[in-house]
Amino acid sequence: MRLEGRGLARRRAKATRGDASPPLDYGKFMPKLHVVVVSTRPQRVGLPIAGWFVDRAEKHGKFDVELVDLKEVALPLLDEPKHPRLGQYEHDHTKAWSARVRAADAFVFVTPEYNYGAPAPLVNALDFLFFEWAYKAAGFVSYGGASGGTRAVQMAKSIVSTLKMVPIPEAVAIPFATRSLDERGRFTGGEPHESAASAMLDELARWTGALEVLRA
Repeated sequence: MRLEGRGLARRRAKATRGDASPPLDYGKFMPKLHVVVVSTRPQRVGLPIAGWFVDRAEKHGKFDVELVDLKEVALPLLDEPKHPRLGQYEHDHTKAWSARVRAADAFVFVTPEYNYGAPAPLVNALDFLFFEWAYKAAGFVSYGGASGGTRAVQMAKSIVSTLKMVPIPEAVAIPFATRSLDERGRFTGGEPHESAASAMLDELARWTGALEVLRA
């Protein structure tokens, strides 16, 4: 079920005003989780890893999950003339990105590590907006060489914290990710990845619920 809006409280209020018919079952409302594929490179490992995580998130059952691919979003290098804090966007791609980010209640960024840091597409996507990110929990699935992309996550956490997001400590780090791809290019993972994903989703659900009052 696809849900739009800033917070569950606003959605529920709309239902009680009579805007939804027949009456909606509040128990069916789930927070919207966007799983964001950060890498835009050809033959990227991030896409199969994101597919694996989306499957885990759907089975977890606490979120309405949507895959967001920054390659398909295709944002240019930040080109808005006014500061994102003003929300006075001039370009259609910014307005579309704003609406998409505003619709989510939580995020998981699937990110590689480039030169000990976060990839440019992730930084650019974050910098395009400001208030749309606020009071939303953020988790990370990272991959790379021996470090498993953890240095990229540390850099990204400082950015999302400035945007008033809450980056959670629980994460999935995947060293040498290409070794876990099968003959069809699918990420298979293992028990440590499964356990880490479950723990992160549990914590992400707690924080998403706790922050709901601030997103309303």
